[in-house]
Amino acid sequence: MIFSSHTLTRLSLMGLTASLMACSTPGPEVAALKATSAAAMQLSDASTSALSSSWWQALGDAPLNALVTTALSDNPTLLAAQLRVQRMQALSGIAHANGLPQASLGADFTRQRFTANGLYPKPIAGNTWDNDTLQAGVSWSPDLWGQHAAELASAIGQTRAAQADAAVAATGLASQICKTYISLARLVEQRDIALRTQQQRQLMRQLTAERVAAGLDSQGEQSQSDGNLSDALVQVEALEEQISLTRHQLAVLSGQAPQALAALSPQLQNLQLGAPPTSLGADLLGRRPDVVASRWRVEAASQDVAVARTQFYPNVNLSAFVGYNALGLSHLLDAASRQIGVSPAVRLPLFDGGRLQAQLAGRQTERDMAVAQYNATVLEAVKETTDALQSAQSLRRQAQAQTAALISAQQNHGLAQQRMAAGLGNAVVVLSSETAVLAQRRAQADVRARQLDNQINLMKALGGGWQEEASQRSPQQVSQLTSQMSTAPK
Repeated sequence: MIFSSHTLTRLSLMGLTASLMACSTPGPEVAALKATSAAAMQLSDASTSALSSSWWQALGDAPLNALVTTALSDNPTLLAAQLRVQRMQALSGIAHANGLPQASLGADFTRQRFTANGLYPKPIAGNTWDNDTLQAGVSWSPDLWGQHAAELASAIGQTRAAQADAAVAATGLASQICKTYISLARLVEQRDIALRTQQQRQLMRQLTAERVAAGLDSQGEQSQSDGNLSDALVQVEALEEQISLTRHQLAVLSGQAPQALAALSPQLQNLQLGAPPTSLGADLLGRRPDVVASRWRVEAASQDVAVARTQFYPNVNLSAFVGYNALGLSHLLDAASRQIGVSPAVRLPLFDGGRLQAQLAGRQTERDMAVAQYNATVLEAVKETTDALQSAQSLRRQAQAQTAALISAQQNHGLAQQRMAAGLGNAVVVLSSETAVLAQRRAQADVRARQLDNQINLMKALGGGWQEEASQRSPQQVSQLTSQMSTAPK
């Protein structure tokens, strides 16, 4: 195809237009806010203990495993998170397509009567003609300044962040179910103790009534015994209410009707405690999906800054078309009806009232906000983990002391029973000594539940066994990959 002198002149002017870039420039790059590091968080180089992706199975309770599995397979919250991932994947596909040549094929068939008093001369004027077009076109906007590459990197970063967010939602749901299950087990244990307390106080009331009848106690002791029994009844009823409400909550969390778990009665002693890790390594930051999501958002925001900088440079678009156009369908495919064209275009912002500068400043601020959020997420992640480790050590010592206290109360109760059997004591003393045993059992159940609850906190703080997929490259790898799309330095 031979270009006319006018077309060649237009092409030569493109180079001259590019020299005007200095009229609107982004200025020097602004350094981003500094991201925190593992060293700043005093994390060692040692590896943190790895968790299974099904970390809740370490508790060793089959009904709990079934509840978590059910919840993770069909939960509206998780479905919404997965749909957000699909949406970001679609946007990544759009960003990738923007850097590739676009081709189209079109056909227009129009039958029209042309006015006799218009611009068209006879024989067109005053007659009806078919105006038909068959045309193929191709266009391409070369990524001279890295805009498309940065847009793709940003979209990939947002997609990776959405995938990590979905893992955060799954881990959060599993941990919430486990903590609610542990709470239910504690309430069941407390209810059983309260029922025994009720029985004990019923016996105390009967013994007091007999002593009052024998003139050994006054009516005051009888009133006090009646009040103690009423308190026990209230405690049992309150615990029954809490058990029902907790079952409802657990059923809804697992995606079932509120009454679906009406018979569920987990036992604290069936839930197993695991050994906490001895140290925290820098790899913790790569195992926490919330930290990884924040990291990817920093990468996406950094790429958005790069996109904003490319808006100051010339935008080049190359397009061409070839096809046929004719008045009358019978002449559409004639050689004389062919039409061919090429349309190179360059657009350069010269004066925009500061819009591009403001846009760039906004993107830079968003990048710094993402870095600040990343730093806050890292700090909170390390805090949650160290808190859980510290609590695990303290609760282990509390459990040991509580076990010793329970053993002491049980021994005292046993001695009271022996004394009564030997005729040196009475049933009132035995029942009174059992009160201390029941109180220590309640305290032990509380400590055990706190240990289990803290174990869930620790598992969640360690990332819940999540690992970034091997197909998900690091931000640096994504930047290197997408930079290959660019045909010139950024």
